[in-house]
Amino acid sequence: MSIYQATTSAPVNIACIKYWGKRNESLILPTNSSLSVTLSQDNLRSTTTARADPSFAADCLWLNGKVDPIKAGGRLHTCISEMKRLRAAFEAANPDQPKIASFNVHICSFNNFPTAAGLASSASGFAALVYALAKLYALPQTPEELSLIARRGSGSACRSLFGGFVAWDMGSDDATGLDSKARQVAAESHWPEMEALICVVNDAKKGTSSTSGMQRTVVTSALIQHRIGSVVPSRMADIESAIADKRFGDFAEITMRDSNQFHAVALDTYPPIFYMNDVSRAIIAIITEYNRLSEQPKAAYTYDAGPNAVIYTLTPNVREIAQLILYYFPQAEKVDIGGQEVRAALPEGFNEAVAKRWEVGSVKGLIHTRVGDGPRVLSDSEALLNAQGIPKTLA
Repeated sequence: MSIYQATTSAPVNIACIKYWGKRNESLILPTNSSLSVTLSQDNLRSTTTARADPSFAADCLWLNGKVDPIKAGGRLHTCISEMKRLRAAFEAANPDQPKIASFNVHICSFNNFPTAAGLASSASGFAALVYALAKLYALPQTPEELSLIARRGSGSACRSLFGGFVAWDMGSDDATGLDSKARQVAAESHWPEMEALICVVNDAKKGTSSTSGMQRTVVTSALIQHRIGSVVPSRMADIESAIADKRFGDFAEITMRDSNQFHAVALDTYPPIFYMNDVSRAIIAIITEYNRLSEQPKAAYTYDAGPNAVIYTLTPNVREIAQLILYYFPQAEKVDIGGQEVRAALPEGFNEAVAKRWEVGSVKGLIHTRVGDGPRVLSDSEALLNAQGIPKTLA
């Protein structure tokens, strides 16, 4: 008997121009366009196995070893239903293909990093889910077309269908949303020197989810209207130009300014939303002082809806920045970059007084990564489901 199964992985992306706010909740249409860097799956990824079988009594999904309910009309249900619809259309156009669109599916997904801790787990998770189903169903759709469905699961997930530097164009078709999709601005090979140092400040689930936070912001913030109409359109054009020309100084300034404004919008929400904490703000002060020492910024901080800092920089500067972070935030275990241990140190001329030195554990860990590729198809040996279609590992 044939086994219809596929296993894929998808990357995390961290936005430089932030997506915050929806103009249509059901279609997940954003109030502004956004742009992100896809990070290497060698460090951060979601892995998903999807199997279709006539013996399965119902669609079922396990996330990190636990059942994640598929609620009728919910985001998981929407994505799975849309992928089944595409398979049914494919079967209708190709009568020789096996009729599996009507089969229930078992899906098992695993993140190799904390879920819902401000590290874009929903983006990689829904991208991996959609990509796994696309491979299971042998669909001809392009990543751009699949991004329309991933967007229905989690807005930022549409950007994880590509590697490199990715825009999510907001579109203008409010009736169908068919022009609100992801677009690759540049492949990872265009600027391979782009690296990232992630400071894990808190790996617990955040207090205000992105979904509820956005809803509150759109309803109550006056500042977001200025952001949508007057700020983001020009920033999108400017950062795409900076990426095309590999002008890191401009890329860094735009990225930091947009992070600042996103959190200002969160503060302007009523009641206000606080995603950053004192450690987050200390890292901003440290990176600001570091950039003061050079003619052009050499590092760019950015924060999503959480306290964890993502610091973008180019390859020659990674080690110096890691030394700087370790000076203020010592680690219990040694930190290696490129196979060599990093030791705490301050650059010459650095004003030590910009932040206090924190105790061990204030930054729970450092993740060194770089710009990476889009979703991958994995081998059968990496499948997460056993022969019976049940997760090999349950929590």
